[in-house]
Amino acid sequence: MFLGLDLGTSELKALLLDRQHRVLASARAPLTVQRPQPLWSEQSPAAWWQALETVMDQLQREQPEALARLEGVGLSGQMHGAVLLDAKQAVLRPAILWNDGRSAAQCEALSRTVPELAAISGNLAMPGFTAPKLLWVREHEPTLFDLVSLVLLPKDWLRLQLTGEAVSEMSDAAGTLWLDTARRDWSDRLLQATGLDRAQMPRLVEGSERSGVVKPELCRRWGLPEGLPVAGGAGDNAASAIGMGLVEPGQGFVSLGTSGVVFVSGDHFEPNPAQAVHAFCHALPGRWHQMSVMLSAASALSWATRLLGYACEAELIADAATLDADRQDQAPLFLPYLGGERSPHNNPHAQASWTGLGHAHQRADLAYAVAEGVGFGLRDGLLTLGRHGAPLQALSLVGGGARSAWWAQLLAHVLGLRLDVHAGGDLGGALGAARLGWLCAGGRLDEVCLQPPIAHRYEPDPATHQRLLLRHQRFQALYPALHPVPGSPRCADQPA
Repeated sequence: MFLGLDLGTSELKALLLDRQHRVLASARAPLTVQRPQPLWSEQSPAAWWQALETVMDQLQREQPEALARLEGVGLSGQMHGAVLLDAKQAVLRPAILWNDGRSAAQCEALSRTVPELAAISGNLAMPGFTAPKLLWVREHEPTLFDLVSLVLLPKDWLRLQLTGEAVSEMSDAAGTLWLDTARRDWSDRLLQATGLDRAQMPRLVEGSERSGVVKPELCRRWGLPEGLPVAGGAGDNAASAIGMGLVEPGQGFVSLGTSGVVFVSGDHFEPNPAQAVHAFCHALPGRWHQMSVMLSAASALSWATRLLGYACEAELIADAATLDADRQDQAPLFLPYLGGERSPHNNPHAQASWTGLGHAHQRADLAYAVAEGVGFGLRDGLLTLGRHGAPLQALSLVGGGARSAWWAQLLAHVLGLRLDVHAGGDLGGALGAARLGWLCAGGRLDEVCLQPPIAHRYEPDPATHQRLLLRHQRFQALYPALHPVPGSPRCADQPA
């Protein structure tokens, strides 16, 4: 039996997995985000621990025999967050999250200070990453910065509470801008540029390696075996790939969560910083992945649901689904940049918009435009990824947005790829964490990282794909027209 713990932005999930790949039980605890100022996004680490206690207490009540037979634990979590600890490992301030946009100026400063930043880390400096957050703290909270003894990522802070060990792993560490991603080690050059050194960083392991054991007092509290090993784990997207068995080169997924992700596995380090592609380590030794990220995906649908007065997202989708092809072609276009954007624009100040509104448009037209606009943003990201191997034919589809068959089919048409929804895809991160706990306990890769059965398959229609490509071309022209590069002419045909 193996336990996966997945610390998301909106909830913490726990999952119990047996050796026959059956999910015996799961539990969830909600989380909230605090936004005390524009562009800010924070959470209290204490809330994460409270959520973990909630799910573990539930599992202890409902599955005590399964917990007593645990062989390994794995961790997954939201990436990039900055948890700052003092010399006594006390939290100094609320954690600054992945979708916090306050550090744009610090990104520019870091890029000037370290011109080779992208070559070392494989990534551009973006406000979502961890290193610029520390530069912001050094500039705006210098007294607090001087007290920083340890910097941890969110799931690694949970690990510290579970095991007493300050450890991170390669997939999550690659999202800090402090990792030499090709060498899979901290970069002294990048740490120095943010006023830090290795002594303030956690020890690094691979995602399938042991990082520590659960503390004895917690084992007694929840009825766990003593000496229970905790795997290195993974950042949320790499964990989802492990959960879906997507570990070989060319395998990947589209994620429709709060953010939107296109993830493709590889066997070598392949950076493409010019188009804001993320080049990260995978959660397994000797493997990497590319990833494009859009900041507002399913969250754009949630926003539109509230704004347009729908009772729920399902009602919005049902209304959008009533549009026939002619009406879709006449719908407004929606830029989904509600909180800035990463791939391919790297612009924390990018803004959303409906464009092309007319008297004939109704609420359903705007709803359709939002669902389509998220798809176009994902297509922009897909086009930035390297294609040195065989062309992609299919991707898996994960995340809460995958529950809508209509939206999944629309995305297949937009991307021009088959999309497979696997059984248990909504538990991808927690399932991947549990599988990493299994590998840590001695499991073989070929027995652990199987692809779950396909529950639904969505094939693109060539004619619909071509029709949507015409709208995508108009979509691409809007960003440079509405967000011109400073000093450049406002030109609608500037490349997106």
